[in-house]
Amino acid sequence: MFKGSKFKKTTLFVTTVCLLTLVIGFGMQRRCAAQGGGSDYQSIELFTDVLAIVKKSYVEEVDTKKLVYGAINGMLSSLDPHSSFMPPETYKEMKIDTKGSFGGLGIEITVKEGILTVISPIEDTPAFKAGVKAGDQILKIDDKFTKDLTITDAVKRMRGVKGTKVTLTIMREGFDKTKEFVLERDIIQVKSVKHKVLDDGYGYVRIAQFQEKTDDDLEKALQALQGEQKQLKGLVLDLRNDPGGLLDQAVRVSEHWIAEGKLVVYTEGREKDSQMRFTSRKGPKQPDYPIVVLINSGSASASEIVAGCLQDHKRAVVMGTQSFGKGSVQTIIPLADNSGLRLTTARYFTPSGRSIQAKGITPDIVAEKVDLAATSEKREGMHIREKDLENHFEGDKKEGGEEKKDKPAPYKTDELIKSDSQVLRALDLLKGWEILKTMGKLPS
Repeated sequence: MFKGSKFKKTTLFVTTVCLLTLVIGFGMQRRCAAQGGGSDYQSIELFTDVLAIVKKSYVEEVDTKKLVYGAINGMLSSLDPHSSFMPPETYKEMKIDTKGSFGGLGIEITVKEGILTVISPIEDTPAFKAGVKAGDQILKIDDKFTKDLTITDAVKRMRGVKGTKVTLTIMREGFDKTKEFVLERDIIQVKSVKHKVLDDGYGYVRIAQFQEKTDDDLEKALQALQGEQKQLKGLVLDLRNDPGGLLDQAVRVSEHWIAEGKLVVYTEGREKDSQMRFTSRKGPKQPDYPIVVLINSGSASASEIVAGCLQDHKRAVVMGTQSFGKGSVQTIIPLADNSGLRLTTARYFTPSGRSIQAKGITPDIVAEKVDLAATSEKREGMHIREKDLENHFEGDKKEGGEEKKDKPAPYKTDELIKSDSQVLRALDLLKGWEILKTMGKLPS
C-alpha cells in the first residue's frame, strides 16, 4: 500500500513536470517565433507580454509612460547614432536650438564606435573657450559614465542653469590619460554668420551653424563685404567646426554661388517623400570671384553639403582636412504627447553622386592648422640675415631725394590672418590666382 501511494505520487510529479515542460516549451516557441522574424503582430505581442510582466511583478511599482519611453529609446538607439526619441521637454529645447539660443555648454555630439564623441564645439561658447575639440571622447559627465547614455540623456546632463558647473572627463588623441574639463554653463547665443575683410578685395565669411536665419544673415554679410570693397577679388568661406543644422539652409547658402537649375544635393530613402532633388532657384547670384572653402573634422552634415556642392560644380577650392562624414538626413516627427522623434530617413548625395556617409569630404588641398606664432619665432631664430653680420653697411636711406619708407605689411588687417594658418593659406591661394590672371596665365 505504501509502495503504491509512493508510485502514484511519483507518477503525479512526473506528469506535472511534463505538463509544465510542455507549457514552458510552448511559451518559448511562441517567443522564439516572434524573435526569429515572425509577424509584426507577434513581435508587438511579445512587447506587451514583457510590459505586463514588468508592471505586475517588478519589485517596485513603475510608471507605464516611463517604461514606454525607455523602450522607444532602446529601439531607436539600435538603429544609428542620430535617431533618437525626444520627451516633451527635450523636443521643446530642440525647437529652440534651431533658432540659435539655448542653455548649456555649446557642444555638438554623436556616438562613434559606442563612445560619446564631440563633433565640434560651437564658437564662442563655454566648451570652445575651455579648449574642447572635435574628436574628443567624453567618458564621464560629472560622476556618470557615458557608455550607456543615449545622446538625449547626455545632452540633458550637460544642460542646466546658467552659472552652474559641469565636469567632463575627456580622452583625446595624444593624451596619456584622461583630462577633466570644468565648464560653467551659459546661455548659448549662436551667431550663425560672421564676416570681415581680410585684405583689399578679399573677404571672409564664417558660418558657425545652419539655423533658420543663416541664409538671411549670409545675404547681409555678402552685401556688407561688397559695400566695403568696390569689388570682391576672392572669398574665404569658413565651415570649420560647423556641425550642420537645417538642410534647407544648406541649399539656400549654396544657391548664392550656383547657377539656376543646377543640382545642389539630392536625397534617397525608402519612402517616396524622402527622395528629393534640390536645385538652385532663380534669383540674384554672386559674381564669379574665386572661393576657398575651409573644412576640418568638425565640419558635418549641412556644412558638408555646401562644401561638396561647391566642389562638384568647380565653384570653389576646398582646403583643410577631411570632414566628419555625416551623410544622413534626420526628419523631426512630432508625436501626440508633445514629444518628438528624430529619425534617419534618407542619405544625401552631392551633385556628382557622392555619398559622404562615414567618408566625409576630401579637400582639394590638405592643410593642417599650425601654430603660426611658435613657428615664426622658431624660424626667426634659425635664420641669419645681412644685417646680423658684423661690419655690415646700411643701404641707401633716400631714394629720389626723399627718405625711403618701410613697405606696408603684406597682410594689414586683423589678427585672424596672423594667427590662423589655414586662413592665411587660403588668402595666399586667392592672391596667387589674381596674380596669375594679371600675367595672362589664367582666364579672367
